[in-house]
Amino acid sequence: MQQNIKAILDEAVLRFNQPDFIPEDPLSIPHRFSKLQDVEIMGFWVSMLAWGQRKTIMNSGNKLIELMDGAPHDFIINHEEKDRERFSVFKHRTFQYIDSLYFLEFFQDFYKKNETLETAFSQFITKDDIHIEKALAGFHELFFSLEFAPKRTRKHVATPIRKSTCKRLNMFLRWMVRDNSTGVDLGLWKNIQSSQLLMPLDVHVDRVARQFGLIERKQTDWKTVLELTERLREFDANDPVKYDFALFGLGIESKMKP
Repeated sequence: MQQNIKAILDEAVLRFNQPDFIPEDPLSIPHRFSKLQDVEIMGFWVSMLAWGQRKTIMNSGNKLIELMDGAPHDFIINHEEKDRERFSVFKHRTFQYIDSLYFLEFFQDFYKKNETLETAFSQFITKDDIHIEKALAGFHELFFSLEFAPKRTRKHVATPIRKSTCKRLNMFLRWMVRDNSTGVDLGLWKNIQSSQLLMPLDVHVDRVARQFGLIERKQTDWKTVLELTERLREFDANDPVKYDFALFGLGIESKMKP
């Protein structure tokens, strides 16, 4: 039974982990850039907005690019406080102007001191850590370490400390860490290993994983993410998160069938 499931999922990975996947996915937003910092800024911001219809998420990502004059890192580093007023028109579901202001504040402070956003995650783990839980928890504390960080903005950046599945953060790290040999994920970060990544657990992935018997836990929370990823490590210990493509793709496919 285990081998049958692996065969089905491996076939689905080959089918869905293709460049054709990109144009209709929020991942297309960071793919528009070649400069590392531009990719990081847009990849992180759009992944934090990734709930709801993918088209709406992508529209919001494109609006952010426009507001940053098409050069996110340059804008982040060089903009003045008055330049932030233009973001008053930007809203994405519950993500409001005050949240944009804090994202801009954090990014400007961080990139004036650091070369890459990777260190905001990788500094909290070692290569001996089995997975990235410490990186996510550490990043959350770092992200909200600035004075006057709005409490309401915390709901947009998850942490395993609150038992969240951290779906959007895990998705962002998948984008940045997994190799780009298929032309899908970006593979730009080298200090976190693909074997340490954890599954981005959304409703489609959760449903299909349960149908395959890969999840036994009744509720869907952080422990469910760990359980599912551990099961998928049995199929590929070096790259368990590649099965995100399989479970998500099969979930969308089954939803579209009459």
